[in-house]
Amino acid sequence: AEKRHERALWAAAEDLLPARPADITPYTQGLMDLGATLCLARTPQCERCPVHPLCAARAQGNPQAYPLKSRRLVRGARESWWLWLEQGGRIWLEQRPARGVWAGLWTLPLFDSEEALHRALRSDWAAGLEVLPPIDHALTHLDWRLHPRRLTLPLEAADAVVPPGWQGADELAGYGLPAPLRRLLTGVA
Repeated sequence: AEKRHERALWAAAEDLLPARPADITPYTQGLMDLGATLCLARTPQCERCPVHPLCAARAQGNPQAYPLKSRRLVRGARESWWLWLEQGGRIWLEQRPARGVWAGLWTLPLFDSEEALHRALRSDWAAGLEVLPPIDHALTHLDWRLHPRRLTLPLEAADAVVPPGWQGADELAGYGLPAPLRRLLTGVA
């Protein structure tokens, strides 16, 4: 019976997806943001939720009972290094693969180690790298420590990096960004 209910929930979720593929990433990011900020397991903030009229848990008067706990997931741990490249008021972004963590979202280039990040840079740029405080980000199955490194490139270095990834700060609102990256780029702690 549990599988049948799970299939029904997936079908209902798919019915709510936007029709245009370009709208799916912002839609799913919005759902994740709701779950991370308002629809909290211990302290749901139903009165502030924009979708509370559709919420079955609120209608039943017991939103704390949801989501139902299933088998305990084994949490993993990961460390990654973010390269925050800036040049002339623009930021370099890359789109994540269609599968995996942050699927389809836009992010700073990610590296598995600081050494890999340094290998990706021109040797004369490494000295200008600014070390920012690490960010601990918890996903349902993963504790992720992100180490941001910031580098402001001189304008004459423009030919050293492929142009299509550069985005203006005023354009970022139109991109689906992971929540910790949006906070980092906007300076929100």
